[in-house]
Amino acid sequence: MSLSRAPRRTLLAVGVLSAALTLSACGGDSNGKSGGGGNTNFVTNTGGISTAAKGERASTGKLAGETLDGKHLDVADLKGKVVVLNAWGSWCGPCRAEAPYFAKVAKDLKGQGVEFVGLNTRDPNKQQAIAFEEEYGVPYPSLYDQQGKLILFGFPKGTLSLQGIPSTVVLDKEGKIAARSLMALDEKKLRSMIEPLLKEK
Repeated sequence: MSLSRAPRRTLLAVGVLSAALTLSACGGDSNGKSGGGGNTNFVTNTGGISTAAKGERASTGKLAGETLDGKHLDVADLKGKVVVLNAWGSWCGPCRAEAPYFAKVAKDLKGQGVEFVGLNTRDPNKQQAIAFEEEYGVPYPSLYDQQGKLILFGFPKGTLSLQGIPSTVVLDKEGKIAARSLMALDEKKLRSMIEPLLKEK
């Protein structure tokens, strides 16, 4: 093995490990920069929210499974509404910080063409996650994604995907990925992701 190849292999291994930690750790990029390779066609503002123009939005992959309360849910069935997808875990401090805002906005916008769906991940059992939802008065269902498979495989490469915990993606009325945040959100930032999509024809 030549010496010139050794650093490259080390850098590659570090890069792969960093990517895995981003997906498994609680946290994300809070400085407003977003990832994605190639021609991603999305813009990130200084508040850390990335958006895609209406004609350049991608569809999600399959986002379906069992909810924490044992029911079946398929996000595709919510087409026609703006859908807020929030990846969270009961073990995650920033998830706890944003939970009251998500519960409030979900209640405020109920019946106005907006649906919220949580993607609960890395909780070893449902009881911890259910206790979290009860504590914060979460009024919407969460898919139980213990291994993070929906988060990893539910979004095409190069799109505005869920990448950390917490992170949030908002789908437009056609079920396409319109906005993403890779950090905990307050009420103002959460509404800023939803309201423009409600106005779209």
